[in-house]
Amino acid sequence: MVDAAKAEKFLDANPDFAKQYYDQNFRPKVISNLLDGDRRVAVDQKQYHALSTVEESEIMFDLMRDIQDNIQMEKSVFNLMKHLCFMMRADRMSLFMYRQRNGVAELATRLFNVGKDSTLEECLVQPDSEIVYPLDIGIVGHVATTKKMTNIPDVTQNPHYSEFVDTLTEYQTRNLLAIPIMNGKDMVAVMMAVNKLDGPHFDAKDEETLNKYLNFANLVLRVFHLSYLHNCETRRGQVLLWSASKVFEELTDIERQFHKALYTVRAFLNCDRYSVGLLDMTKTKEFFDLWPVLMGEVPPYDGPKTPDGREIIFYKVIDYILHGKEDIKSLTQFLGWSVLNTDTYDKMNKLENRKDIFADMVMYHIKCRKDEIQRVLNTRERWGKEPDECEEEELQEILTEILPNTKKSEILEFHFCDFEHSELDLVKCGIKMYYELKVVDKFHVPREVLVRFMYSLSKGYRSITYHNWRHGFNVGQTMFTLLMTGDLKRYYTDLECMAMVTAGFCHDIDHRGTNNLYQMKSGNPLAKLHGTSILERHHLDTGKTLLRDETLNIYQNLNRRQHDLVIHLMDIAIIATDLALYFKKRTMFQKIVDQSKTYESWNDWTKYMMLETTRKEIVMAMMMTACDLSAIAKPWEIQSKVALSVAAEFWEQGDLERTVLEQNPIPMMDRTKSADLPKMQCGFIDFVCAFVYKEFSRFHVEITPMLERLLNNRKEWNALKEVHEAKLAVIEEANKAKEEAAQKGSAAKQGGSSLRLTM
Repeated sequence: MVDAAKAEKFLDANPDFAKQYYDQNFRPKVISNLLDGDRRVAVDQKQYHALSTVEESEIMFDLMRDIQDNIQMEKSVFNLMKHLCFMMRADRMSLFMYRQRNGVAELATRLFNVGKDSTLEECLVQPDSEIVYPLDIGIVGHVATTKKMTNIPDVTQNPHYSEFVDTLTEYQTRNLLAIPIMNGKDMVAVMMAVNKLDGPHFDAKDEETLNKYLNFANLVLRVFHLSYLHNCETRRGQVLLWSASKVFEELTDIERQFHKALYTVRAFLNCDRYSVGLLDMTKTKEFFDLWPVLMGEVPPYDGPKTPDGREIIFYKVIDYILHGKEDIKSLTQFLGWSVLNTDTYDKMNKLENRKDIFADMVMYHIKCRKDEIQRVLNTRERWGKEPDECEEEELQEILTEILPNTKKSEILEFHFCDFEHSELDLVKCGIKMYYELKVVDKFHVPREVLVRFMYSLSKGYRSITYHNWRHGFNVGQTMFTLLMTGDLKRYYTDLECMAMVTAGFCHDIDHRGTNNLYQMKSGNPLAKLHGTSILERHHLDTGKTLLRDETLNIYQNLNRRQHDLVIHLMDIAIIATDLALYFKKRTMFQKIVDQSKTYESWNDWTKYMMLETTRKEIVMAMMMTACDLSAIAKPWEIQSKVALSVAAEFWEQGDLERTVLEQNPIPMMDRTKSADLPKMQCGFIDFVCAFVYKEFSRFHVEITPMLERLLNNRKEWNALKEVHEAKLAVIEEANKAKEEAAQKGSAAKQGGSSLRLTM
C-alpha cells in the first residue's frame, strides 16, 4: 500500500499524469456536483476568513446556479449580497432600485440590511414599507446622479450624507461603499455596503471585489427586466386581441368609444379606480383668454402641456370605480387605439368631397359674375373689353369717375345714413374707403379684385330683415370713421387699418337672422361645427373662403408675414363681435383708457401704444363692438327706424321658436310684447351700450358725438316708455274702477235678496 506522502510526491513530480488521471476519473463528477441545483455552498461563512481559490469557485458556481434556475430577481441578488457581505467583511448591504414616478426620478429600497446570515424574508422590502430617496438627497442619490462608485471612509465628513434613515432604523452608519448598477447608459439600481467590520473603512481590495461581482447583479437584473417585459407584452397582446372587436364596434363618438374600451378592460387593471381625461385638441387658447396674461393681470400657465406646447384642457373626464385587482398595471395601450378604420376613412373622404362641392356651389352664387362687375366697372361700354383685359390705369380712370365724393357721401361721418343709398352705392362707398386709407396702391391691390371682392361681399349677405348687407356695410363704415374721424388710426399701421375695415364689412356675412342660441336649440350643423361663438366663426370662415379665391383676394400681393397678420387681426375682430365676449374685454379696455390719461404728451402715448400689440388688439376688439352697436348711436330719425328692423328680426326668431321649437320666446323676441320695445331699448342702452361709448369718448374726444346721440336716443326711448306706462296706468285704473263697480253691484243685489227673504 502506497502512503499518502509518496503519492502526493509522485503527482507533484508528474503533473501531466495527474491532470490526465483527474480528467478521466473525477472531473465529470465534480462539474456535475457544482451545477446541482440542490447542492449547498461548501464554504463555512460562520467565521470570517480569507477565501481559498476553491471556496471562491464555490461561490461563483452558486451564483451561476441562481441564473440557471431562473429564480426571482430578489432572491438571486440577495444571495449575491450575502456572499459579498462575507467577502468584504461588511456589516450589512442594501439594494435601492431606480424608478420614475410622476416624472420624478427616485430610489426605493428593495433589499435592506442584508447580512451574511440574513434570510430573504426579513430583508425583502414590501411596497408599503419602502424607503424612498429623491436623487438630490443622500449619498445613494449622489451615486445615482454621478453614476460612479463612491467609497466614503467617514460619512460624517461627507456633504451628501443624510442621517434620516439611521434615525429611522436606530442604526449608526460610519463608512460605506456604494456602486451604481447600469444597463448601458440607463440607471437600474444602487448597491451599498455599510460599516467595514475588520477595519476602519472599505479599501481598494473591497472596491475590486464589488466591481468583480457586479457583473452578476447586472446580468440578473437584465434577465429579470427582459422577462418582465416579455410577460407584459404577452399579456398586453392577449388583451388587445380579445378586446379589439369590442372597441371597433363604436366609431361615431370618441367618448362612447373610450367608455366601451375602458369598460372592456376594467377587469385587467390593478387599481381601485381610474379616470381618463379627454383632451381638447381642436384649437389653441382663445385670444381673449390670452389677453389678461399678456397684460400681466393673470399669471401665465405653468401646468402640464401637450407635446405641441398647448395647455392641457380636458373637455370630458371618464371615471370608473373598480372592485377587485388583477395583474395589468398599465392603461395607456388601450387609450392609443385608433378611432377610425378604412370604412370610416372612406366616409370622411366622401364628406370632404361633399364639402368641397357645396363650397363651390356657394362661391358660384356669391361670387361677382362678369355681367355684374359691369355695373361698377363698365369696361365693355368704355373700352370694349373685359376688366381682366384692361390695364390698371384704365380701370383706375373708370373708378375715379364713378366712386362717390368722400364729403358728399358722408362716409367719414358718425351720422352716416344708408337709407339714401342703394346697395350698389354702398359697394362703391366701400371701395372708396380703401382709397381713403391709401392701401390700394401701397399694397398693390388689383382694382378688378377690389371691386369683385366688395360686390361679392354684398351678395354674401342674405336678404333678411336686419343682418343684411346694409348692416354689414354700416359696421365697416363705422370702423373706417373711428379710425379716420375718431383719430384711432394713430395707433395702427395702414395694413392693420385695412384688415380692420375688411373685418367690419365681413363680420356678419351669411347671417341667418337668428342668434347663436337658436342655432344650438335647433340643432343646426353650425352649432355642431363650432362649439362657441357659432355664427361669428361661420362669418369668419365665409370671409376667409372669399379671400382664398384668387379673383377676390385683396391680400394677394402681401408677403407671408403681412398676410398672417391681417388674417390674425380678422380672426380677433370678427370673433369679438360676439356679445357673449363683451364683458371679458370691457375691464381691460377701461384700464387702457385710464392708462392713457396718465400721459401728459399725446405723442408719447401714441408711441407707446403703437408697440403694444396686446393693447392694440383689445382696443380693436372694443372698436368692433362699438361698430356692431353703432345704430344705437345714430341720429334719432335713423335709430328709431333701425331699432324697428332689429325688433322685427327678433320677433321673426320668436315666431320660429314657437312653431319649430315649440318653446316660448324671451320677451325681447316675443312680438306680443312689442309695446315694451322702448323699455327694452332703455335697458339695452344702460347695461350694454353706455359703457362702450362713454369710454371711447373719454379715450378720444373726437368720438363724443356717438355718446351724445346715444344719450339723446335714451331720452327719446324713455319718453316713449313713459307714454306707454301712462297708457297702461290709465287702462289699469279703468279696469280697477270696473271691478269696484261690479263688486258694488253684486253687493246691492245680495242686499235686496236678503230684504225679500225677511218679508
